[in-house]
Amino acid sequence: MHEARVLVVDDSAAMRALFSDVLDQAKNVCVVGAAANADDARQQIAELKPNVLTLDVEMPGMSGIEFLAEIMQTAPMPVVMLSSLTQAGTETSLKAYDLGAVECFPKPLKATPEQFAKTVGKLGKIVLAAANSNMRDRQAAGHRRAAAEADAAPSFAWNGHIVAMSASLGGIDALSAILADYPANCPPTVIVLQAEPAVVEAFIARHADAGGCAVRAAKDGAQLTQGVVHIACDPARHVLFEAGQPPRLKLLEREPVEGARPSANLLYGTIARAGVPALGVVLTGMGEDGAKGLKLLRDSGSDTIAQDPASATFGEAPAAAIAANGAAKVVSLDGLAAAVLAACSMS
Repeated sequence: MHEARVLVVDDSAAMRALFSDVLDQAKNVCVVGAAANADDARQQIAELKPNVLTLDVEMPGMSGIEFLAEIMQTAPMPVVMLSSLTQAGTETSLKAYDLGAVECFPKPLKATPEQFAKTVGKLGKIVLAAANSNMRDRQAAGHRRAAAEADAAPSFAWNGHIVAMSASLGGIDALSAILADYPANCPPTVIVLQAEPAVVEAFIARHADAGGCAVRAAKDGAQLTQGVVHIACDPARHVLFEAGQPPRLKLLEREPVEGARPSANLLYGTIARAGVPALGVVLTGMGEDGAKGLKLLRDSGSDTIAQDPASATFGEAPAAAIAANGAAKVVSLDGLAAAVLAACSMS
């Protein structure tokens, strides 16, 4: 893992100073400069050669979103967007993911100094991971997915398998690709997504209006039925599987499991113990959550898939899953939806 050389771009002098100070204290992170606007940032990028940017969404003149689009068109590099999590802010965050931002981080605008330090302290780890992330050619990938959709079979016959997925950093991008290829009668699916809940809510709302399968926030007691995808992102509650006819989800307040809440390991473990036909999938992300649970699923006789780390924005989580569960099928992002549907199809 190489050092993060970060350029902080924010129109507020106070925010530039605060973020620079916090990032300079993070391990293996070096702030090489700070810019007040797009013109200033453009010059410093050429001079200082940063390998990652933090970029404020709301800047006078050229906005952060407009500058992000320029960066991705001219000289793509990892960018972490900083935004307030208002309704407009969450919609802007989704636009930033579409353009190629590796992560969107909420500005703790109404926080005590202690809360601010705790929240922004996470930014150092994200910036370091971003500097070491895989920059995919999203436009080319989008073209390949569009071609795959044109050739896709018009129907899907479900074989009874439940699908469970997990993702953290880079998960919005990966799930956008997978759900784009999911049919209206997709297998019952539950996803643990470690991301800002407000951004996930906007992501769910976007897909709710897009046609195809139904995408919903995971709720306590929700039935797992064909054609519905449930996304669990509440940082205060785990999501568990409860067998039955039909099976249901249970949301539970409990301490984090090995630092994760909701925990993919816990979800996968409850499915494995239920002994139902299932498929487990570990997608892009940091850390090792999901690796142990995927092995439990495999040992119980379920199919398992890990996203190819080379195709993941952050390959740490799928690499850990592969190391812990060598029998897992390794699939690149472009082929993940097809692989999931194949494992859950009667044909």
